[in-house]
Amino acid sequence: MKNITEHVGRLKLVKRLKNSHVGNPQFELAIIEYEPNLGWRFRTPKNSMIGYFIQNYLDKRVRVQIGTHYRCATLNRVELC
Repeated sequence: MKNITEHVGRLKLVKRLKNSHVGNPQFELAIIEYEPNLGWRFRTPKNSMIGYFIQNYLDKRVRVQIGTHYRCATLNRVELC
């Protein structure tokens, strides 16, 4: 994973990806930052356990690390603030 950036804000669910109904779930998410009111869209990694516990962080204030994986913004790490 390259170009890792860190953002703080509220985590929102955009959609569950189509091809994730077999195996580990994969989601498209967004983080809404408070200060400049910006948002970033990214996805959970494919075949990762993050898909199972990310639902516990929805609509909460979190700190996420987003990186580029095969030219796609992908979640690297998440924690509560």
